[in-house]
Amino acid sequence: MLTVGLVAESRMVVTPSMLVPGAAGVFGDFSTMPPVLATMYLVGFLEETAIKCILPHQDAGQHSLGTDINVTHVAPTPAGMEIRARAELVDVTGRSLRFRVTAWDAAGLIGEGTHRRAVIDVARFTARVADKAAGTVAP
Repeated sequence: MLTVGLVAESRMVVTPSMLVPGAAGVFGDFSTMPPVLATMYLVGFLEETAIKCILPHQDAGQHSLGTDINVTHVAPTPAGMEIRARAELVDVTGRSLRFRVTAWDAAGLIGEGTHRRAVIDVARFTARVADKAAGTVAP
């Protein structure tokens, strides 16, 4: 059961592929940017931690999708440094879940904010995506 107060923490080491220049060619020329953790990887890490927080408490056939993230990335992290994230479920309103998310490296806070996820029925969602891909869903 999804209840306010669930918490999860995650740890990982920042690899060279997670640095800003690694985004070159995906979103434009990031190759000249400083070699620090890219915000998109910080966001993904925070989302992963929120999923870890709730997945063991969801019913069979359920999962969740991110619907909103509001995070400040306040400090750089170089390759080789471990980062830690924490997600706390702070609100459950129907299928909408709101988390407080925070991340640190060895020097201190690197990011914080809020994240929302929506609980989905995987089979129903997958069918809707297939219909959309086939062009059978009205805009």
